Amino acid sequence: MQTPDILPGKQVVLCKVKKEDIENWWSLIHNDEHPEWKKWDAPYYPLRHIEYEKFREQMSNLIQQGYDRKYLIKVDDEIIGMVTYYWEHESSQWLEFGIVIYLPEFWNGGYGTDALEVWIQHLFDTFPIPRIGFTTWSGNARMLTVGKKLGMVEEARIRKCRLYNGKFYDSIKMGLLREEWEARLQ
Repeated sequence: MQTPDILPGKQVVLCKVKKEDIENWWSLIHNDEHPEWKKWDAPYYPLRHIEYEKFREQMSNLIQQGYDRKYLIKVDDEIIGMVTYYWEHESSQWLEFGIVIYLPEFWNGGYGTDALEVWIQHLFDTFPIPRIGFTTWSGNARMLTVGKKLGMVEEARIRKCRLYNGKFYDSIKMGLLREEWEARLQ
């Protein structure tokens, strides 16, 4: 199925990755050894640094194959983040999504909520899935807030299983059924 190159929101535009985006995107991910965004995006997993040339080669190959599992989030043609999806278990239509806003100046401004409203609608329009969800950790209050804003409910909490900076946090699964999403839009 051919997916659109651009998915417009109210504040953001989601765009398929293009070759001309690769260098800027790589620099947002790897612009320093301990980027601020990584403190919130599963910080208990280390950021694996990928050399630019290898990243460019991998992404160029994926672009040629029509890769559509990641879209860049842009504001005024500037990359501020990325949304993605993956199959937790494809044969049972269990799909999960993720989001990263790399630039702190775009945190708490509704950009992530806008991006996820567009992304969730796109995923429900694209796949015959009955449910969509994400996993985060109890230290990421912004992600939990955006999930609630989108009508998601906490479906699972695995207590004290994420160790970060000497403290244990919970892993939290949030989910949304197709009929809940459709009712929200009416």
